[in-house]
Amino acid sequence: MNWGTKLMIGMLCFMSFIVVLGVLMFNSKTDALVDNDYYEKGLNYDKDYNRKEQVKIDDAAPIIEITTDNILLTFKNKAEGSIKLVRNSDKRMDKNITMLTDAANVVKIPLQGIEKGQWRLIISWTSEGLDYLNEQEILIK
Repeated sequence: MNWGTKLMIGMLCFMSFIVVLGVLMFNSKTDALVDNDYYEKGLNYDKDYNRKEQVKIDDAAPIIEITTDNILLTFKNKAEGSIKLVRNSDKRMDKNITMLTDAANVVKIPLQGIEKGQWRLIISWTSEGLDYLNEQEILIK
């Protein structure tokens, strides 16, 4: 075999490698780091930032306790809003929950149907006329 044949075989192998990588790239899942509604989130960033800062100003972050059956959120005052449980590893497992505190300013989230592992808890609520937003990572065992 002469050097021209070896060169052609090498080029064919390299081109096949590039074609396979291209096919794999187009058949892969979409990038998990990019939100579908990133533009709208960008427009609302100031509102979310102000709500997060309001939590710091009023020291209104809820106390989060994870028991064997529930996630308990204890607020300083009566609160109404929504809770979003976000699973970073699988978007299909995300859950949205509406909340209203009881007489003791506690919200109970049952752990039935919620997989064990790392979750991001996004709490958006209104209390005494002020809007708040709190995000926290939790581990459900």
